[in-house]
Amino acid sequence: QVQLVESGGGLVQPGGSLRLSCVASKSIFTHNSMGWYRQAAPGQQREMVAVITSGGSTYYGDSVKGRFTISRDYAKNTVYLQMSNLKPEDTAIYYCNSGNYGSPDAGSWGQGTQVTVSL
Repeated sequence: QVQLVESGGGLVQPGGSLRLSCVASKSIFTHNSMGWYRQAAPGQQREMVAVITSGGSTYYGDSVKGRFTISRDYAKNTVYLQMSNLKPEDTAIYYCNSGNYGSPDAGSWGQGTQVTVSL
């Protein structure tokens, strides 16, 4: 059974930083791309934030390029999302995903972690 467990969300002021973490089961983490998606409000489509392949290639959504960095640690089966210069429009629930770039629904989803950017 694939398990993805996110952590690291919270409340941060505009311009601040947060780091999200997602621990995955080893079998999935080793061979799969890993990604972060976000949903700003119920009913809205989930937006691709960043994806990293098993080979280390990275993809970013246009709205986060230059501010967010995705990385993965094979020793810890963990994928990270370092978020800097956060803006109120980054407020959303952030989900970890184990699908390939462009095919998130082929993978598994974590339970999500709330990120709120506000004064």
